Amino acid sequence: MSGELTRPRPQVSRWLVQALLVLVGAAVLGSLAGVVWEWVWTPPSGVAYQGRFVLDENGLPGEFSGTGWYVVVSAAAGILLGAGAALLSRDGEVVSLVAVALGAVLAGWLMFQIGHSLGPPDPAVLAASADDLTAINGDLRVGGAGVHPHVYTFDSAAFVAFPAGALLAFSALVLALTPRRRTGD
Repeated sequence: MSGELTRPRPQVSRWLVQALLVLVGAAVLGSLAGVVWEWVWTPPSGVAYQGRFVLDENGLPGEFSGTGWYVVVSAAAGILLGAGAALLSRDGEVVSLVAVALGAVLAGWLMFQIGHSLGPPDPAVLAASADDLTAINGDLRVGGAGVHPHVYTFDSAAFVAFPAGALLAFSALVLALTPRRRTGD
């Protein structure tokens, strides 16, 4: 042996580049989706009362709009991610599928973090030092019935929307665009 390092096969290098492009695209798309999520959402209104944040009659329906808009925006962005990855991957579909799955989870997390940070501050913190009946807007979050409003856990079904949209679009396009192999010829 001459001691030379062997160069990776061009096919493996191409797959790695595809996977990296999918992951970078997912991060960019998730970040943009976070901005869009905050932009389309309307904060629920409430007031401070005895040091606590209380939704008013107009804010109560808006309590769930953060979750609803998260699902809509993340599913749409996931579909874009999956479609883009499917069109990008000429071969190495399994590598791209894994990259789409990982990228979609990353994108959903980034979307939540960026959207939440762009939204209003935690109303419980504001209400703690505010006078009674001071108007306060709720914060942007994903939640639902039975979830404490200020505990950010990632156990909500809404967080499945980004990966589900991405994997569905990727799989559908790969199946549609891949030439069918004929058997028996």
